[in-house]
Amino acid sequence: MGLEPVPPFRLDPTVWTLRRRPDNCIDRWDGETYRRVLLSERGEPFEVAVKQDGPPTSPHLRITVKGSTSDAINRQAKDAVSHALGIHTDLAPFYRLAKKDQRLNPLAKQFKGVKPPRLHSPYESLINAIACQQLTLTMGIRLLNSLVQRYAPALPLDDGTFHAFPRPQDLASADIEELRSMKFSYQKARYIIGLSRAIVEGRLDLNAIGKLDDKKAVEQLRTIKGIGRWTAEYFLLRGIGRTHIFPGDDVGARNHLERWLGKHEKMNYDDVQHSLYVWRAYGGLIYFHLLLKSLVEKSVIAN
Repeated sequence: MGLEPVPPFRLDPTVWTLRRRPDNCIDRWDGETYRRVLLSERGEPFEVAVKQDGPPTSPHLRITVKGSTSDAINRQAKDAVSHALGIHTDLAPFYRLAKKDQRLNPLAKQFKGVKPPRLHSPYESLINAIACQQLTLTMGIRLLNSLVQRYAPALPLDDGTFHAFPRPQDLASADIEELRSMKFSYQKARYIIGLSRAIVEGRLDLNAIGKLDDKKAVEQLRTIKGIGRWTAEYFLLRGIGRTHIFPGDDVGARNHLERWLGKHEKMNYDDVQHSLYVWRAYGGLIYFHLLLKSLVEKSVIAN
């Protein structure tokens, strides 16, 4: 199977924007192939593997499915790749703006071809955010790894056993003490279980919230225990794909922004929004580009 991304497209930085840290065991990358276990509508695990053929200017994605296979699963795999890797996003307006902007242009050129990825579901984005609250990103990813390995459906393959992301029904009946033994705080354990139960019981519809405008969506999300402004904005950017949103309460992202802008004083939420005003339509894209820049500076990825 194949897909044709809107050029320019580069798989490597797009995947790194999605996986964020080398020890992410959910979104896997070996330098050439992106691999991820998903679940069919029947709950059958299957693995999708994606490789890029051709240069960024004429990209082609080759998709392979392992595990359960059918025409329906093949269609689901293609849809999931398109969604997660943002391959149909046309960034020509962003590049035109960057070309005229002395500060933005070097950043855009450095990672030209990266697309804004999305986590595979709104639910996954909220669980990601809750796990990473008030922790380093590295520690948050490790918590997510342990959650996936304990609660998610598994798929045995020739090179190991890999897991999908847990569904609401997988975590709705999780044991708080077991989550505590995995280094989740009591609060986070309660938030994850409560959120999952609300979805399973039909009291919460994240897809409906995702259709609201930014302000109403944030207000609605903040009525849920464990979800504040940062988590809500993270949901809108990484779960819904609103690439104008820069989560201004994200400490790591603020640090990246301060360095990029040459600020010598710490910025607050309002400072972030003010400093990004001229690029307000592309705040989330800048967020992703600065994440990649930090990974290059830490020698996690090559330029």
